[in-house]
Amino acid sequence: MTQRNENGMPMTYSDRFTLADARQVARAAEEEALRHDWPMVIAVVDSGGHLVLQQRLDGAQLGSYEVARQKAETAVRFRRPTRVFEDALTQGGLHLRLLGMTNLVPLDGGIPLIRDGAVVGAIGVSGMRSDQDAQVAQAGADALPATAAQSEPESEPESPRGR
Repeated sequence: MTQRNENGMPMTYSDRFTLADARQVARAAEEEALRHDWPMVIAVVDSGGHLVLQQRLDGAQLGSYEVARQKAETAVRFRRPTRVFEDALTQGGLHLRLLGMTNLVPLDGGIPLIRDGAVVGAIGVSGMRSDQDAQVAQAGADALPATAAQSEPESEPESPRGR
């Protein structure tokens, strides 16, 4: 099944994603995790599946570091939430063949980041139950600005030599 945008057209990839976007998405996810006192790892990738930002909140288990990144990579590669794969596995039968795929993680908590009907990246979260991971990931995805121009501007780093 091909994912489609709001116009019914097949969803494409776009490179209109910045570090500022990744920070805004991760910040919103972090706020949601902290609101519930959930120790989590948050990963944000671009449309090519390359890691842009990753953070481990205090107390998060080390094993969640790779899982969060893999959830984000799965969501961007397949242009759909990772919950689709988790739900398919619970049905058993032929869906169990998903376990033989080495390029996906069938656990909820990975969500594609969509702007203007195109996938610009994905967020993956790990550290709690899958539904809690997904709740935090969704909070991050919801914070993605609708257009690249709405991203918060990056502040210039101070020069080590002063002004």
